[in-house]
Amino acid sequence: MVTLRQGLQTVQIDQGELVSFRVGETEYMHQKGQPGWGHTDAEMFPIIGPTEKAGYRVQVPRGNAIQDQHGLLRELTYDLENKTDTSASYIKVYKAGTLVANSKYPERSKARQLLWPFSFKFQKCFEHTDTGLKIGFVVSGDRDMPIMLGYHPAFSLQSPNARVVSSDTSFSLEEVMAVGDRALEVADTDTLVLEDLSKIKIKTRGFGHFMLWSPSPNMICVEPVTFYPYAVEQPLLHEGFQFLEGENTKFEVELIPIPKDEE
Repeated sequence: MVTLRQGLQTVQIDQGELVSFRVGETEYMHQKGQPGWGHTDAEMFPIIGPTEKAGYRVQVPRGNAIQDQHGLLRELTYDLENKTDTSASYIKVYKAGTLVANSKYPERSKARQLLWPFSFKFQKCFEHTDTGLKIGFVVSGDRDMPIMLGYHPAFSLQSPNARVVSSDTSFSLEEVMAVGDRALEVADTDTLVLEDLSKIKIKTRGFGHFMLWSPSPNMICVEPVTFYPYAVEQPLLHEGFQFLEGENTKFEVELIPIPKDEE
């Protein structure tokens, strides 16, 4: 477990997973063992969305990749690259064509092993700022590799009246839960605010959209994504890919608690 501190902010990271973000006595992240999801955060890469109806095959320029829902990155292990008192960086490396065991097999998937025909390096960085916590992602790999990226953080809720607010609309917890596992799309925005007993702003760069998902009234996932998978006809098609250009591609998420006197 890695712990980062700055002022009233404390962050705990377990093998690259953000398991706690506290400001004073307020814990913003959903805790493992509580009802709902069994994680606190995860990354969806190199695809977002279900693949079962496509026989777990995803069309890419080098043929068919074998991917389960949300990709194979979550099956790889993070290595700690660097740590200071206020920052930490982790990395995952994948070599093209390497078979990766699927942890969902056989109970929740028919795909025993996963495969991606491109090599890549995926870096995840945490850094305290004066206003909150910055989480950066740097993707490098084979030129013109197709990618989708989603960040999947789960936030703790204290009130059934919690809402997610954008610049022009808002969504109740009831509305989010009613959509189910498809997740509710919030398109064409880079900032949302989760309004609960305490408020937190989720500000992004490089993603462009969000999905909202909640399996339980004590938590909600506010997920920046480059592509909403149900924007195209299922089974999953390839229209949602963007392609690596240059040395790397960067994405960023800032978690910014809103003090009571600024609400």
